[in-house]
Amino acid sequence: MAPRANWKGFLRLSLVTCPVALYPATSDTEKVSFNQINRKTGHRIKYLKVDAETGDEVTSEDIVKGYKVDTDTYIEVTKDELDDIALDSTHTIEIDEFVPKADIDNRYLIRPYYLVPDGKVGHDAFAVIRETIRSMDKVAIGRVVLTNREHIIALEPLESGLMGTLLRYPYEVRSEKEYFDDIQDVKLTKDMLDLAKHIVEKKSGAFEPELFEDHYEAALIDLINKKRAGAPIAAKAAPKTGGNVINLMDALKKSLASEKDTAPAAKVAKEAVKGKKPKKRVEGQREMLLPISGKGGKEAAAKTAPKDAAKKADKPVRAPARAKKAG
Repeated sequence: MAPRANWKGFLRLSLVTCPVALYPATSDTEKVSFNQINRKTGHRIKYLKVDAETGDEVTSEDIVKGYKVDTDTYIEVTKDELDDIALDSTHTIEIDEFVPKADIDNRYLIRPYYLVPDGKVGHDAFAVIRETIRSMDKVAIGRVVLTNREHIIALEPLESGLMGTLLRYPYEVRSEKEYFDDIQDVKLTKDMLDLAKHIVEKKSGAFEPELFEDHYEAALIDLINKKRAGAPIAAKAAPKTGGNVINLMDALKKSLASEKDTAPAAKVAKEAVKGKKPKKRVEGQREMLLPISGKGGKEAAAKTAPKDAAKKADKPVRAPARAKKAG
């Protein structure tokens, strides 16, 4: 089932308009997440909204937004007042200008979205806007309102659709000067730079995100699978430290020698991964071991776990994804 759009409205370039839908291009929901539980009872923790002074629980209809102006002094702002100042551009992404992509500082990038035609009409207008942006080799800058806030969005062609990236406002980006002013101005020798360049060349390659592995996520799933299977949990060995770097030149030489030794093995491993048949995309927590039914679930799992449970748990075990409920 296709994901639900975060926003629907219109994309407008001067007098050319088409209905569009905005979808998030990234997701964190597939990562393993935890609930807080009571250690004594195993029950989930429930949070209540209470008055900070009286300690009494407050119902939702009695909760309003307040802006703090002083200690214990707030300016109350109601939902109706916020609705009254809502921006008129709520349902339209208005393209204001076109800029070179290189001009956009990476610090202004927030998160990406996919922009597609909404419905069966307007595909021709969408294509005109998309191909105009593509032919000019520029990025379209527009405005979109999400959750009552107006955002700047940068649009660029991505295959048959558009990718929109939300941008920060200048007041949200800190100046680097307050952080970089204390960095010492040092002189580097040509030999040092040459050695460093050789190390970089040994480590250089193409950007292949499909080869990235979330080691912490895999370790979480491995831990949960082992605990579900009743397998023993080995204590983590203390990490080895490289010690203090005394001589920078010696450190560069040792690094280069180390890269020469490990480069062939790393290359073979990478090519082996690339040569494998692509794995079917799997989701995170929802595809781990299915719940063990019955009151004695943990005990039953421990008794019936095979002797080689620890070996099988070396790799995260995932169960087939449950079908999402329509709607």
